[in-house]
Amino acid sequence: MPPETTLIVGASLAGGRAAETLRQEGFEGRIVLLGAEAERPYDRPPLSKGILRDEVAENDIYLRPVDYYAEQAIELRLGAPAIALRPAERTVEVSGGERITYDKLLIATGVAVRPLAVPGAHLSGIHYLRTLDDARAIKATAGRASRAVVVGAGFIGAEVAASLRGAGLPVTLLEVLPVPLQRALGNQVGEICGEIHRERGVDLRLTEGVSEFRGAERVEEVVTTSGATIPADLVVVGVGVRPNVDWLAGSGLAIENGVLVDEFSRTNLPNVYAAGDVANWWHPGLGERLRVEHYDNAQNQGVAAAKSMLGKGEPYAPVPYFWSDQYDLTLQYVGHARGDDECVFRGDVGTRSFVAFYLRDGAIRAALGINRLREVNATKRLIRDRVPITAEQLADEGADLRRVGRDR
Repeated sequence: MPPETTLIVGASLAGGRAAETLRQEGFEGRIVLLGAEAERPYDRPPLSKGILRDEVAENDIYLRPVDYYAEQAIELRLGAPAIALRPAERTVEVSGGERITYDKLLIATGVAVRPLAVPGAHLSGIHYLRTLDDARAIKATAGRASRAVVVGAGFIGAEVAASLRGAGLPVTLLEVLPVPLQRALGNQVGEICGEIHRERGVDLRLTEGVSEFRGAERVEEVVTTSGATIPADLVVVGVGVRPNVDWLAGSGLAIENGVLVDEFSRTNLPNVYAAGDVANWWHPGLGERLRVEHYDNAQNQGVAAAKSMLGKGEPYAPVPYFWSDQYDLTLQYVGHARGDDECVFRGDVGTRSFVAFYLRDGAIRAALGINRLREVNATKRLIRDRVPITAEQLADEGADLRRVGRDR
């Protein structure tokens, strides 16, 4: 009998960690790690920060040395995007026509950038940032650019703007919403983030999008939706991403804002699992579905999915966490907030050392801290255990969050 084959589609952080975990947990069958990029699994957070700022060497972002995969008998199939899932045959078709048979399948294909469909979007000098190749191209263009425009003030756009300003480039940051990061952090914290960029010299323009790019062969100008014209020889677009699920069309897999899975990473199809940015999973602790596009979740869910595939799984119910480095500030976020949650501040907003707590029904749902690691760490327990707490306790710096609820 041939060995059992586990196929992982997506040589991503989630896919890479899943492959490692399978071996660490004693799986002796065949592991095939299929990746659309030509690169072995690597960390993406440095792309918008350390790589662009030339503070991190490319070789340092890979999860494992190249020899590791041969040593662990993990078959790396790189530069080979999946184009179709055929569950009746238990095969995945790869670009070029090859079909790879699996006994168990993990989908870890992540997300794809949303292109900006405006006139001139094809011009050279306009970039998106998702892959290492993208970061290389932006870095090369930045080295000879005189002025940059970043479109979209979400986390990627904000980090890229900060990195380009750190390199000395004049930067205009365009955002169609009234404040940066409004959907993720709400109006009050979003306004503070906007102030941080303006203090560093970024020309932040809100409720402003792009109507056209102009130039001969390379981008020379950005025309905004208000009719303003901004000179630019480097443009980085970060207007969102979407789950990379097009290749799953017609497979019968349940898709809704990603691949639908339960708390064990299981899909509606037998022996098919999903993890990472592409997975929309049921969080039993929060009682709702989440699809999280951040490093911490991709890594941990990849591990959890691998254990589920081996029959060793436990319900995956972490307190979501991510961080963002912008200028000399580290932003850390835990939990999952809604736009109508009450926002309570602790610390000094003016000196950029504070925590913003998102409160709902007498319990913390999320927190965003700037340079306040201790309180952010303490908040994880309060969110996980739904510890009752008041706005007054949260605002009082004399109240030790590590002790709240311990005597219950």
